[in-house]
Amino acid sequence: MKCVRCKKKAVIVLRRHNAAFCADCFLHYYKNQVLKNIRKNRMFEKGEKVLAVVSGGKDSMALWDILVKEGYNVVAMYINLGIGEYSNRSQEVVEKFAKENNLPLIVKDIKKEFGLDIYKLSKTLRRSPCSVCGSIKRYLFNKVAYDGGFSAVATGHNLDDEAATLFGNVLNWEEGYLARQGPVLPQTHPKLIKKVKPLYTLTERENMYYVLLNKIEFLHEECPHSVGARSILYKEVLNKLEEESPGTKQRFLSGFLEKGKKHFQDVRERLELKECKNCGQVTTTEECSFCRFVRICNQQ
Repeated sequence: MKCVRCKKKAVIVLRRHNAAFCADCFLHYYKNQVLKNIRKNRMFEKGEKVLAVVSGGKDSMALWDILVKEGYNVVAMYINLGIGEYSNRSQEVVEKFAKENNLPLIVKDIKKEFGLDIYKLSKTLRRSPCSVCGSIKRYLFNKVAYDGGFSAVATGHNLDDEAATLFGNVLNWEEGYLARQGPVLPQTHPKLIKKVKPLYTLTERENMYYVLLNKIEFLHEECPHSVGARSILYKEVLNKLEEESPGTKQRFLSGFLEKGKKHFQDVRERLELKECKNCGQVTTTEECSFCRFVRICNQQ
């Protein structure tokens, strides 16, 4: 099979685009997808400070690399969540990449800095570790970005992630989440920094190709707490549909963003935002989840 762009021998086939690429032309396609997503959705400009959240996995490492290569003003942030050796290995990957490429990196260790233990919190609150981690990460993403004067927080969410999230939210008619889903979560409060997803039109497989072709080291293992997650089930269902009808995920997500999301905007407007009585960060209650977590851990 030949590359659709240069007619050399293709090494990568993308069925959803009915296209095949050689290595160089795939990287050209990948770069154009990211730049188009940034421009189309007005995510950020070249001079603005962007906080790229990295985990050491292929998606976030691809995001970090492409934004740096395209000349954006990027600072990466890694959060050590205290998930045993998994977190330590993840941190080693991102620190090595930052050192080898002379890139700025912010590291937050929730146990050392705040005394937080996700396992104690999970047991005490009767919530899954993933739920606790999510709350902690969202808080720190925003706080670090706000305190550091960043214009946007960029994450490595890909097309598979976004389609699976949308699938789950539609199945359960989570109106609040449907109202917020999209490549850009705008700033709705002076202390809430805009969240963006430059890779939302690229698949996990395409991000894998990108890091392999660029010889970027990444953590191959998944978080141990992801086993049995509903999001994985949703991805498996969508993968079967994609196999039978290439482009299903893209049509599903783009159709929602273009035609469906507007019907949920009034749900978002009903949320009453407050400032936490302890830290001043934005919440919907008197005390934010993060401060509650710290208080609980300090009491034990």
